[in-house]
Amino acid sequence: MAHGTHDYVDDPRNRDILIDINGTLFARDDAKVSVFDSGYILGDGVWEGLRLHGGVLVFLQQHLKRLFDGAKALDMDLGLAKQALADRLYATLDANKMHDHVHIRLMATRGIKATPYQDPRITITPPTIVIIPEYKTPVQEVVDKGMKLFTVHVRRGAPDVQDPKLNTHSKLNCITACIQAAKAGADEALMLDPHGFVATCNSTHFFIVRNGEVWTSSGRYCLDGITRRMVIESAREAGIPVYERDFSLSDVYGADEAFVTGTFAGLAPVKEVDGRQLGEESSVMPGPMTQRLRGLYKNRIEADVAQGRTF
Repeated sequence: MAHGTHDYVDDPRNRDILIDINGTLFARDDAKVSVFDSGYILGDGVWEGLRLHGGVLVFLQQHLKRLFDGAKALDMDLGLAKQALADRLYATLDANKMHDHVHIRLMATRGIKATPYQDPRITITPPTIVIIPEYKTPVQEVVDKGMKLFTVHVRRGAPDVQDPKLNTHSKLNCITACIQAAKAGADEALMLDPHGFVATCNSTHFFIVRNGEVWTSSGRYCLDGITRRMVIESAREAGIPVYERDFSLSDVYGADEAFVTGTFAGLAPVKEVDGRQLGEESSVMPGPMTQRLRGLYKNRIEADVAQGRTF
């Protein structure tokens, strides 16, 4: 059975979580939004996934900047300041008495429509802001034993069609890619850019290791991933050569190692792409570079936690 980096260990505590909708807490079964909401009707909204470590939402400033930048690009006024939203996030976590191993989905849509139609001018309420905190621990088998990727026909589009840098609710191209990869028996989809170079995966960012160098895509056709950026910065600070560049599937198939990054699972190794095993048959998972970068990323998290709930 295929697995992905978002596979998690089921936690019975999630049945009793409180979910924040526009500043009011609801029990899980009572947390609902209108069928006229822009997010439901059109996928008109932006979102972030955040991780709680030691009572601190790590890299919160970077996540909220990306959320507000995305909202501005969509001409959407969220109706509150970043600090107010940060306070609401922590209030939700404190109401749930959460401290660690928690994943948060923060969603903001344009609001409720007068009727089902795309024009933003018929939105009749302020934005809908939802905070869903859940206890989520990644499945260790996926994190340690490596993933299988499959290159799909669905491309990451150009910014004049649908800007891939925007973390919007409109994810149909990624969903289609995920379906194709799953049908092929893979864990996740590897997606190319309009020119045939490797761009990203359907829900994570992709890296390869060749001759001691770390390569990832140019970034022109993928989301500005927070974990991706932290890994790149940490590697460069440690003197590891990292390149954001165009590269092809031929480069991938001959890589010594590969891994994906994301807020939920951090760095997860890739063992196979399109039926080709990466590295030598005796290669261990995770590979040495992936292990080293994991350690550097962990240090980044610990440094952020040490600063406390600052914003």
